[in-house]
Amino acid sequence: MTTESFNWPVRVYYEDTDAGGVVYYANYLKFMERARTEWLRHLGIEQDSYLDEGIAFVVRHVDINYLASARFNASLNVSCELTNLRKASLTIAQTVCSSDQNQQFVSGQVTLACVDLTRNKPVAIPKPIMEVLTRVG
Repeated sequence: MTTESFNWPVRVYYEDTDAGGVVYYANYLKFMERARTEWLRHLGIEQDSYLDEGIAFVVRHVDINYLASARFNASLNVSCELTNLRKASLTIAQTVCSSDQNQQFVSGQVTLACVDLTRNKPVAIPKPIMEVLTRVG
């Protein structure tokens, strides 16, 4: 499954960097999380309404490659592309690049599981979300 890529702009703030002005490695995961949230919102999926029902997407697995170091005040672009959709999970390919796309800093795959928060168990992705994701994929 390959879909059209969604892109979200990110600016590197001082708080995102280490003492040398380089983006701290864990903060790339935060950038990727924000982009996934905005991707779902772009698709019309508001996660808070499902949280009210006790349903959430949780990160099950991350495979990430750090390719170069972004620095303070850099303008970045974070992409999301649905690569696998299953009954209770989805996998999204993500990259973090310079805003001009000339430099790639991070690439990764993130697998999200749909979970019933009251039972802390995987559940099927709700039908309205599945219909949207199926159209995207």
